[in-house]
Amino acid sequence: MSVQSAYLNAEYDFSGCVAVVTGGNGGIGAAIGARLAQGGATVVCWDLQTSATSPFLQDSVDVTDAASVAAAAQRLLASYGRIDFLINNAGYAGSTIALDEYDIVEWRRIVDVNLLGVFHTCRAVVPAMRAAGRGRIVNIASLAGKEGTPNASAYSASKAGVLALTKSLGKELANTGILVNALAPAAVKTSLLEQMNPAHVATMISKSPMARLGEVEEVAEMVVWLCSGSCSFSTGAVFDLSGGRATY
Repeated sequence: MSVQSAYLNAEYDFSGCVAVVTGGNGGIGAAIGARLAQGGATVVCWDLQTSATSPFLQDSVDVTDAASVAAAAQRLLASYGRIDFLINNAGYAGSTIALDEYDIVEWRRIVDVNLLGVFHTCRAVVPAMRAAGRGRIVNIASLAGKEGTPNASAYSASKAGVLALTKSLGKELANTGILVNALAPAAVKTSLLEQMNPAHVATMISKSPMARLGEVEEVAEMVVWLCSGSCSFSTGAVFDLSGGRATY
């Protein structure tokens, strides 16, 4: 982690656990997978594109396709007999444009990936977790889902939907041994930022009281805590990772 700290990171033992990370081939997803693997978990990346250089097990999955997700879950259960953690990280930001100028097809695609994708994976994985009497689901949302980002109506709406889904499912499963929580990061330093106007990135940084971007490793640290036994009385909750920017 590039941000220096005087404190040591917590250590976790995930030996024997099987974790699914959607969109795990880069950025935040890769950092989450690496941190889970560091704790001993078997990490399986569900992504549209597989990577020959990935250190994780790979399965080509389209989260917008319920049949594709269900088949992947069955393959994984056939091989390992369990799914302990589901990290819904796959996402699509789309264009930055006014709502009335948005292409309808792209608007729908953003919602399909960001919100329906989470529904599909949870629907496929929850029965196995319920049968086992245990499980952790962590949904990567966004501060945009709480605040609403101008010129990002589809992204904001889809992430708000993820937050509501998390609260709903967390309540549904509260007595099953399965915990469902969400993270709402502000801007995080990934390769995506390299495609943005430097002035736009500077504006995002200026909105943070800590005056910096988040790091992918910081997201991963929160995820592994939510997957661990140290998290036992939080479900249907939303955890901010905003450098102090979030106001509620």
